[in-house]
Amino acid sequence: MVVADDQEIVRTGLTMILDAQPGIEVVGQAADGREAVALARRLRPDVCLFDIRMPGTDGIEATRLLAGPGVEDPLAVVVITVFDLDEYVYAALRAGARGFLLKDAGADLLAQAVRAAAAGDALIAPGVTRRLLDAFARNRPAGPPEQPAEALTDREEQILRAVARGRTNDEIARETYIAVSTVKTHIAGIMAKLGARNRVEVAMWAYETGRAGNTPR
Repeated sequence: MVVADDQEIVRTGLTMILDAQPGIEVVGQAADGREAVALARRLRPDVCLFDIRMPGTDGIEATRLLAGPGVEDPLAVVVITVFDLDEYVYAALRAGARGFLLKDAGADLLAQAVRAAAAGDALIAPGVTRRLLDAFARNRPAGPPEQPAEALTDREEQILRAVARGRTNDEIARETYIAVSTVKTHIAGIMAKLGARNRVEVAMWAYETGRAGNTPR
């Protein structure tokens, strides 16, 4: 994976934490977004971990360039920041990020987010969930959200809500008493119906349509 942060001590610390995790290897480091994009395009890592606030090209723009709409072969990007701001959460996920963490998340959650992104899943820091709902409510486009041509089944609606809450496939399987493989099949079906590229886009649609819980209308 590639790690990008403009502070050397933070970049080094993140690299040490990640390299110590089984199955995770940092293959490149960058001090700004432009360098990160060039490095990621050259190395094609399984996951990129980007700080939001970097000089020049920031983490959100770097994410958009590597994973945003229109990118032919998008990379998995997890965004990490110390800034607890709603607009950052919204902008990062709109740019194509598969995860959003605060820098106080801890080594375990950081590793989980990286592994989830590599597997095509998404992990949003639990403490961000409420703000994420609020941010989507404030930024929701005028008018009713676009509905799929084929309605979701009751089971798909149940799994959609779980995805929107940040549940992993294993957690959804335990909560719904079905096999993990069945969960994956349902999620694939939901993505196909919504035209979503990943779980984050599925969650975003759930927020925008008020299906993610107590989303403000």
